[in-house]
Amino acid sequence: MTNGAKPRIGIMTSGGDAQGMNAAVRAIVRAGIHAEAEVFAIGEGWQGAYEGGAHIRRMTWSTVSGILNKGGTVIGTARSQAMRAEDGQRQVVRNLVEHGIDRLIVIGGDGSLTGARVLSLEWQRYLGELVERGELSAEQAAAHPSLRMAGLVGSIDNDMVGTDMTIGTDSALHRITEAIDAISSTAESHRRTFIVEVMGRNCGYLALMSAIAGGADYVFLPESPPRDGWEDRMVEVLGRARDAGRRDSILIVAEGAKDRQGESITAERIHQALEERTGDNARITILGHVQRGGKPSAYDRWMATACGVEAVRQVLDADHDAEPVLVGVHRNKVHMEPLLPAVERTRAIAQLIADGRYEDAIASRGHGFESMIKIYRTLNEARPSASEPRGKRIAIMNVGALAPGMNQLARVAVRTGIDRGFDMLAVIGGVPGLMEGNVRELDWSSVEGMASTGGADFGTRRYIANETDLYSMARQLEDHKIDALLVSGGYHAYATVALMESERRRYPAFNIPIALLPASIDNNLPCWEMAVGSDTALNTVVDDIDMVRMSASASKRAFVVETMGRTCGFLPLVGGVAGGAEKAYLPETGITLEQLNRDIPALVDAFDSGRSFYLTVMGEGASEHYTCEMIRRMFEAEGKGRYTVRQMVIGHAQQGGIPTPFDRINATRLASQAVAYLDAQVTDGKAEYGAASSSDPSLIAPLRHVLEEMDWDNQRPSTQWWTDLRPVFDQLSRRPGQE
Repeated sequence: MTNGAKPRIGIMTSGGDAQGMNAAVRAIVRAGIHAEAEVFAIGEGWQGAYEGGAHIRRMTWSTVSGILNKGGTVIGTARSQAMRAEDGQRQVVRNLVEHGIDRLIVIGGDGSLTGARVLSLEWQRYLGELVERGELSAEQAAAHPSLRMAGLVGSIDNDMVGTDMTIGTDSALHRITEAIDAISSTAESHRRTFIVEVMGRNCGYLALMSAIAGGADYVFLPESPPRDGWEDRMVEVLGRARDAGRRDSILIVAEGAKDRQGESITAERIHQALEERTGDNARITILGHVQRGGKPSAYDRWMATACGVEAVRQVLDADHDAEPVLVGVHRNKVHMEPLLPAVERTRAIAQLIADGRYEDAIASRGHGFESMIKIYRTLNEARPSASEPRGKRIAIMNVGALAPGMNQLARVAVRTGIDRGFDMLAVIGGVPGLMEGNVRELDWSSVEGMASTGGADFGTRRYIANETDLYSMARQLEDHKIDALLVSGGYHAYATVALMESERRRYPAFNIPIALLPASIDNNLPCWEMAVGSDTALNTVVDDIDMVRMSASASKRAFVVETMGRTCGFLPLVGGVAGGAEKAYLPETGITLEQLNRDIPALVDAFDSGRSFYLTVMGEGASEHYTCEMIRRMFEAEGKGRYTVRQMVIGHAQQGGIPTPFDRINATRLASQAVAYLDAQVTDGKAEYGAASSSDPSLIAPLRHVLEEMDWDNQRPSTQWWTDLRPVFDQLSRRPGQE
């Protein structure tokens, strides 16, 4: 390259494939083009970098069109033995320099990323050797004195320290949970036992989280080998679950699970143990590579997209001697840290397991992993750990619109409460149900099978309590001797509990501890990044976008898709990023005639330039006047026959359906912490109101502090993390130079 030439970025996917890799590739290519860089795909991973030639090809804007919703990786991946040797690494350096590439983004696991870091550290030495051999000129070496590198973790195992989630993990959980749900149906019909083997190597994340999301009875993890005699213990736990009313038994085993002597615990070994002790001829299902397959989930699309854009910025802005960085996520925001420490800490966990330091291995996975193991054990014991009943009663109540995952919230709360010695009750039908005294006592089996069901078995109503309702509510709390209350819901729930707190002096019955949990597809609640139900709704939006995209494949067509969300732009913006939309209209920014005067010519130009599909996503509260139907008519009128325009109002489908694994896991964590909070309040004789807060170590903060972050006028949080995705959306949705 000569002085003043555009920087060149190489991108590769390496190692095992993972859903969401294509989203990252698309983001890197388009963000690189916006940054006036040239982007080259290195096909077949490190093997393609070693072989060079046609494996290294320039990417254009249109090259990555239509790949966002595809599984696998369109640029190919492979493992390379050649990269393990210096001769192979030296050849890779030569091929990259000959193509003018001195910035590299690698999407892969710890092995792929380690190889990239080694190459970065040894770059100058290899340059010198190549010049000495006459394979590169001194001018070429001088033009590319260093390799600036960023890594994205593409692995369904979620085994990398330094990021909350790796690309592909959420999609793999979708595949596993769908399989468990399907297996549970036939297992329940026949009172049968199933053993399901999942991937994960030395990491039990997939096994643990799918067991929680799928309501499985027993799980085997690499980080937590069972103690000697585990076979009898397993039979005992399964027997208690059957005695409590369960018709089926589901066991999950990670492919890397072992006992404390280092012997593998396979599905066949578990089957044999069950048959010898109970005569049960359990069925075995090994999911295998189906976990890697299929289209990526909404999360894997928008997360990989955001990380890809940041990776481009990192390699373009980095100094020549900059340490390679790992680009991941922390609490739904892009997060960077040095690559080497992350890889070293990841590999250290395998050694901790090999050394028998299991508690240290679990702790190294993070507090969330550690706490979820404890929660899982509580949910599946089928007997209280409390020595005797507490004589105290906790009621559960849903308030407001339906959110998928409410049933899992209730299930976990009931079983966690019983485990702690509480009597558990359900208020049926929200605030109106409480006013009418519609309260039901619950036992362990009352919530059996609720982990995987949509809807809200205990009912809910879009109803905000007013002052005239308070007397009836207070009276019923007293009559039913309710000592604590767990409330889940959206804006209606937050407004109702806020009113109850303000009226505690007038109504002594309200002087009980209350825990308030966010459950809303709108994701419009303060201090918690993802309300229960919002991920399910988002996936519904993205699934519908995928379908209308396919429906338009045979003709030139634009779609205007309207999401729910009321005054909050989470669904249209994040759905637009994950669905590959060209325009997104949000309630926060509204729609103006001036904006439409810019957008309509851009739409027409897109079709004149060869586009066959164009997608606009808008929130239902984006504009009172510019409705979905009106925008459709304006778009079509200005096209003058060049294309057709259709509209789709997704509507209440976003509230229905089976909750996603994320929503089930999210509900599990929230409900468990809420009951722990109420337990502490009752034990200490306190009666404080708390609400979910991700910034609090206990995940429950004083209600008044949480409500300070609420924009009551607009019914949404004062701070919305997803607005950080707006620049990402704007950059990737249109070519440079387009309005």
